[in-house]
Amino acid sequence: MDSRKNKILVTGGAGNVGSALVERLVSNPDNYVVIVDNLSTGYLTKLPSTSLSNWKFIKADVNSVNDISTVMLSYNFDYVFHFAAVVGVIRTQENPIDVLNDIDGIKNILNFSKNSTVKHVYFSSSSEVYGEPVELPQNEHRTPLNSRVPYAVVKNVGECFFRSYWQTYQLPYTIFRFFNTYGPNQSTDFVVARFLAAALKNKDITIYGDGSQTRTFTYVDDTVSVCTKIFEDNLLANDVINIGNDELMTIKSLAELAIKLTNSSSKIIHLPPLKEGDMTRRQPDNTKMRQILNKKLISIEEGMMKMMNDERFLKSIQ
Repeated sequence: MDSRKNKILVTGGAGNVGSALVERLVSNPDNYVVIVDNLSTGYLTKLPSTSLSNWKFIKADVNSVNDISTVMLSYNFDYVFHFAAVVGVIRTQENPIDVLNDIDGIKNILNFSKNSTVKHVYFSSSSEVYGEPVELPQNEHRTPLNSRVPYAVVKNVGECFFRSYWQTYQLPYTIFRFFNTYGPNQSTDFVVARFLAAALKNKDITIYGDGSQTRTFTYVDDTVSVCTKIFEDNLLANDVINIGNDELMTIKSLAELAIKLTNSSSKIIHLPPLKEGDMTRRQPDNTKMRQILNKKLISIEEGMMKMMNDERFLKSIQ
């Protein structure tokens, strides 16, 4: 490995957003990327092309101090992207202790990054921290973080840890608050992939409640483009950014669009509403993101068409 390369650790790098970020990072030969994932929800098939030599995969659990210490002490990393987490509304509701254990991973990453060669840490937070909106769009510095579900609490606590390590150890950070990101590497645990997979197979599409919940959907290319630009141009040091499209859409409309685009015979079936964690509305103030990207964001229709024509997605739902 060339010692002049940027040595970058990406945890959760076999997941949806993590793998897309890795793909973008390894496309630059000046980067050497170590991918860590415990494969609980990530997949080896999402790793970059084996023809590239500037990356390495290590199966490890970031929540285990023994696992992650071995990795962190073996490489003098310059940058860390901490994206590993238990994700998915149903999974996080059914496994609250696993979710809370992710606090250990946050602390491990920060403890091994402080007073080391690491120049900057990036943390994947979530729109979930906002809870039910008290204002729309939700602004990074104005909107209160009021969700009480374990996943959102962990992300909120995580943000606090990153700010505190800057204050105490001068470890620079940037917090990415991701709103629904979808793309060809997304599993069918998530709504866009689930609806598209069902529609392509002419199976019923199930939605919780009446489907009037509104969301915004961000194609993964836009998500990764803004993350990469922030990294490469050293933007938003010790700050937070909403990363998401701001075009509102109801869940029912999303199901109808999936059926229309695939010319499917699928029917929409309504299930009882989820007890908690399914917020009625969510919309980012994405002013910072738009200024950084300086381009039109990919629409949900265009993004779903990209997914439908992507071999990786089609193979994953066979």
